[in-house]
Amino acid sequence: MGYYLLHLHLHGLFRGHDLELGRDADTGGQTTYVLELAKGLAARPEVDRVDVITRLIQDKRVSPDYAEPREDLGDGAQILRLPCGPRSYLRKELLWPYLDEMADAVVAQLTAQQRRPDWIHAHYADAGYVGALVSQRLNIPLVFTGHSLGREKQRRLLEGGMGHEQIEQTYAIGRRIEAEERCLAQAALVITSTQQEAQQQYACYGSFDPDRAVVVPPGVDAQRFHPELLPGECSEVEGLIAPFLRDPSKPPLLCICRAVRCKNVPALVEAYGRSALLQERHNLVLVLGCRDDPRSLEKQQRDQFQQIFELVDRFDLYGRVAYPKHHRGDQIPAIYRWAARRGGIFVNPALTEPFGLTLLEAAACGLPLVSTDDGGPRDIVHRCSNGQLADVTDLDALQQALENAGADPRRWQHWSDNGIEAVTRNFSWDAHVCSYLGEGDRAATAWVAQKWDGLALVPPVMFSEQSTAPVQRLLLLDLDVFLQAPQPQGLEVLRERLHADPGCGLGMLSGRNFASARLRYRELHLPDPAVWILEAGADLRYGHDGRQDQSWNAHIAAGWQREAVVETLEGLGPRLRLQPEVNQGDFKVSYLLQTPTAGVLKMVKQRLRLHRLKARAHLFNHLFLDVLPQRASKTDAIRHLAISWGLPLEQVLVVAAEHDRSLDHLRRSPQVFFASRPQAWGVVEGLEHHRLLRR
Repeated sequence: MGYYLLHLHLHGLFRGHDLELGRDADTGGQTTYVLELAKGLAARPEVDRVDVITRLIQDKRVSPDYAEPREDLGDGAQILRLPCGPRSYLRKELLWPYLDEMADAVVAQLTAQQRRPDWIHAHYADAGYVGALVSQRLNIPLVFTGHSLGREKQRRLLEGGMGHEQIEQTYAIGRRIEAEERCLAQAALVITSTQQEAQQQYACYGSFDPDRAVVVPPGVDAQRFHPELLPGECSEVEGLIAPFLRDPSKPPLLCICRAVRCKNVPALVEAYGRSALLQERHNLVLVLGCRDDPRSLEKQQRDQFQQIFELVDRFDLYGRVAYPKHHRGDQIPAIYRWAARRGGIFVNPALTEPFGLTLLEAAACGLPLVSTDDGGPRDIVHRCSNGQLADVTDLDALQQALENAGADPRRWQHWSDNGIEAVTRNFSWDAHVCSYLGEGDRAATAWVAQKWDGLALVPPVMFSEQSTAPVQRLLLLDLDVFLQAPQPQGLEVLRERLHADPGCGLGMLSGRNFASARLRYRELHLPDPAVWILEAGADLRYGHDGRQDQSWNAHIAAGWQREAVVETLEGLGPRLRLQPEVNQGDFKVSYLLQTPTAGVLKMVKQRLRLHRLKARAHLFNHLFLDVLPQRASKTDAIRHLAISWGLPLEQVLVVAAEHDRSLDHLRRSPQVFFASRPQAWGVVEGLEHHRLLRR
């Protein structure tokens, strides 16, 4: 059979036609790349099927296209839209609380199919987080492309004067970096567009393994991006641009991007405004997406446009700067060709540019460039010799580069010819897709065959010993909480309800080991549990005798180095003390904090990451710290159980400990119920609310 490939692209607005590029900060070059890659892969004879999973959006503010569960792209490719969180459109920084829900939906989608993908390709940190969870649960190889990275963005923003707290509030940068670390630890292959991206940006991550990274330069659709003007193109573009300009015949400095802070467009306007030479020679043309009512724009976009308008006013650039409000996606190639015919220059002033697809599109149309000296542009200019780089954080350097670029017509023509020829030779979609398939197949084959730290990966078909659910519904209780203050009357009612409905099984969650948990469980006089999830999720057992799930053990053992964890954390000295041996486990290292100290958990995580240990740490009750295999947790064990038994998660009710205020934001979630009474009475209340028990 040919390849079946699954891509995850979650944020922004994604459809198979008329991409709304530049509408907001989340709908840009990544959207174009994923769509073109899906179509390019589907057109190959060795590929049977390509799915792109994105978020289903039902919002009157956006097109109803984004509410369609399925969209055909032709040649066996399709977009699948799955609900995740609220129905409304959300910017990517607000999606983090709902990504576990998306991962569950993707797992349900794949387990319901007869065939699973040969690999999953996740784009950006949010999809990377979801892809890591799906890959971990179903043992499907994961390919990751970051497109841009949180640590690099954080570095640039700090250099620009923004404080840590503001960065966190605006961009949720901590969650993004944590997701990238988790994704890099899980990925079978990391695809970058340049060596600089791999060697400098990804290398800042403790989970990054350079041996699992390859450079696959991006591709350009030669049928759309080429130097030959089509009939009527010039007049159509001039209809967009000319109303802003006194002399539309001047060579344009063309910038095409989204109006977001990282694209650094105000710096370009200021460099242009400071130079009488640039104003004499060139017009400045800014194609920054479509906008109707400025009040409907995101704050970041409004701020960027406000800065641009203020700079135009300060330097009195009216008649020299064009910033059209609307354009169609299919007009972009014509805009490049129009600028090239006028002898213009394409300018990318972005603070960071790992990819640089617009640079390649401009080069394919014969338009030389001036670009940021960062990431993808370095490789492009090195291979194409079609322009020059500049330090865009230095206005003098940017101004000088722009003045030099338009000074010599013969050099301009040389750059133009070089760009056309080099893109055809080095950056075609055919070359990109062929290289992509070769690297993906190699990584996926190695994933299936490999042994990770001497322990074989669990085959996707291997589930627990009990591969069909012994129950129709499952109630999971936190044993440790129930033992704190048992309520005899509430327990009696709960006991009667459970005995009256044999279709509902009972499970126990606990940080204890099996012997201790079973001994204490007898005090509750409840029916025998169908499942035990113990040692904070590191031990999964079945029935009264506690038969271990060997597939779960093999699954979480991948990459686990218990002795290395103990040795690594010894350096934290008096802050941590190992708990007694009875509280330890094969897949759990338990510590007691000598004194509750802020920052210890962060310090532990940093140490584990620094030593490239596939482990996770969590703190509870401010004093107890457990370190588990990276794949182990209570929630992961529950999902493993649900997949193994074929039990829908909708039929699983988890009763957690009494909540704190940090969980109050979940009150609006239909999947979460806050009981008004404690302990057993609260469980009964929740059972009635969710109607888990048969009446």
